[in-house]
Amino acid sequence: MGPPALYALLMLAVPLATIFAYTFWTQDGLTIDRTLTFSNYREAFNDPLYRQLMLRSVWIAGAVTLATVMTAFPIAYFVSFHVPQRRKALWIFLITIPFWTSYLIRVFLWKVILGYNGVLNTTLLGLGIIDEPLSFILYNANAVVITLAHAFAPFAILPIFVALEKIDRSLLEASRDLGETHLTTFLRVTLPLAMPGIVAAALIVFIPTIGDYVTPRLVGGPDGLMIANMIQTQYLRLNDAPMGATLAVLAMAIVAVISALVFLASRLTARIWA
Repeated sequence: MGPPALYALLMLAVPLATIFAYTFWTQDGLTIDRTLTFSNYREAFNDPLYRQLMLRSVWIAGAVTLATVMTAFPIAYFVSFHVPQRRKALWIFLITIPFWTSYLIRVFLWKVILGYNGVLNTTLLGLGIIDEPLSFILYNANAVVITLAHAFAPFAILPIFVALEKIDRSLLEASRDLGETHLTTFLRVTLPLAMPGIVAAALIVFIPTIGDYVTPRLVGGPDGLMIANMIQTQYLRLNDAPMGATLAVLAMAIVAVISALVFLASRLTARIWA
């Protein structure tokens, strides 16, 4: 355990501790004033811009997580319960195909699809469904949610699929033999047993989404920027590493609290179902 522990300490613990230490320092021109202070935290809590970006990041990440899990579950359920065993590997292979292309290419493709004269607006105009191009689907939070939901869909499908595959099919047969319908069997047997996969998918999507800055920068516009974009600005444009570190620590704290609440809620739900 020695070498892996040392590697984790050097690559994870030391950088995080360094970032945390920066939050108590201030930027003095091109140098760092290492006098301990809580001014960065006071500014982060009192500045309405930082609060707005933090709340928007949580809202976008939550919307992406909800949309991704709700669209991923039917796909995982179909592959697990309705695809023959010999073809499941092929379906999983097809689900991972988006990983073959660059993340940036997928984001730019969504710009082409959602643009004012993009594929979606052109199609809707050609079908006569709309009279003028839709302007609310690009360069705002909606575009960020759509793009991130597509990008993280495989991350949600795979853990849900694994959880569904572990369900003993005889339990479903026993439920039907005891008089339950397909719907009640799903609600009382399948869904509770699949909950670990759903929770894992939600956390896998939510945690990286709240820290994404590429997608908001490319398709979000002014109304779609998130806290990660402000962290990047603090480090690279404003040359204020302590404030950037403070915002990063606060974002990590929010993610940790929300993740803990989701975990506790899932445990409580499991007990209620039991």
